[in-house]
Amino acid sequence: MPRYIFCVYLLATLAIVSSLAAPAVNNEEKGSRPAAPGRRCSTIDRRQEWRRLTLKERLSYIKSVHCLHKLPPRVKTGSATNRHEEFQLTHVALTPRIHFVGQFYPWHRHFVTLYSKALHEECGYRGPTPYWNWSIDAEANVPLLESPLFDPITGFGGNGVSGTYTPPTDPEAEIIIFPDALPLEEMWKGCVQSGPFNDTSFHLNVGPGRMITNHCLVRGMDPRRLPELSKASVQRSLDAKSFEDLRLIGEGLGGIHNAGHALVGGEMLNLYSSPGDPIFYLHHAGLDWVWWKWQKADPVARLTDISGPTTQDGTTQATLDFPLEYHAWGVNITIRDVMDSSREPSCYTYE
Repeated sequence: MPRYIFCVYLLATLAIVSSLAAPAVNNEEKGSRPAAPGRRCSTIDRRQEWRRLTLKERLSYIKSVHCLHKLPPRVKTGSATNRHEEFQLTHVALTPRIHFVGQFYPWHRHFVTLYSKALHEECGYRGPTPYWNWSIDAEANVPLLESPLFDPITGFGGNGVSGTYTPPTDPEAEIIIFPDALPLEEMWKGCVQSGPFNDTSFHLNVGPGRMITNHCLVRGMDPRRLPELSKASVQRSLDAKSFEDLRLIGEGLGGIHNAGHALVGGEMLNLYSSPGDPIFYLHHAGLDWVWWKWQKADPVARLTDISGPTTQDGTTQATLDFPLEYHAWGVNITIRDVMDSSREPSCYTYE
């Protein structure tokens, strides 16, 4: 079997809307800051766990993802063929600068917000931004595929089907497989053939990894990861005494970040191209929900608590004034701007 571009996320050290809304003017044009960061918000997005959305809202959310997948990219010079891939390609380009570093949590916080705004403003979605509380599934004592997250109609579809996908040859030998991982053919089991993102309705041009290949959405679920997503595992992050502890627990080996990616498998297991799977955004909203809860427990101290190296092998520590990059939008934003989710430019809370 050839080697493939594949980066496992277990690295510890390194209703339906009837018509689409007209595209909104982007308030984060290239070279400018979002309007008045820190300003009080005029409206608040009350994010909810997927199961709390009504069936109509779930279907509407799924339709808006398909809408984004059909819209042309705003930046015409890249390899992305649509808006959904434009988000994915931004993550691919910046991966080494946004993982296992101090800006990991704040960068992904705003990334999810940008994606949510695109669904609302460009595709007419009017419901709450959903997040995934994995501990519900970890404690449910039922097969993972029975979770509402993976429902074939009102969820994100099921597992990949064996024998339906062959990863491309990996000339750069970028596969990293941990000793306790599933065999490669199970981690990249095959194309998703059930649900709204099946291989007849949803294809990706970006990935796996940094490659540009036309392929289906691939999954290879590993329910063995569920214990790493239990209430006790979430509580470990919430019990962190500092942001440094929080980020090391959450992004470390056996942490909730890596476990969520490994649980779904396939594209979600690729360090670069994981945003190709729409469930990526619910997973990272879930991570942000944990950080948000941790901040709310001591807002005076924790809304300004940031740390961690700005590069994977560096010693320079992240500060509130560290800039966050988002290539496709060219925004000029800092960690300070996203620390308080109830203020501009984030404007959301969790329920």
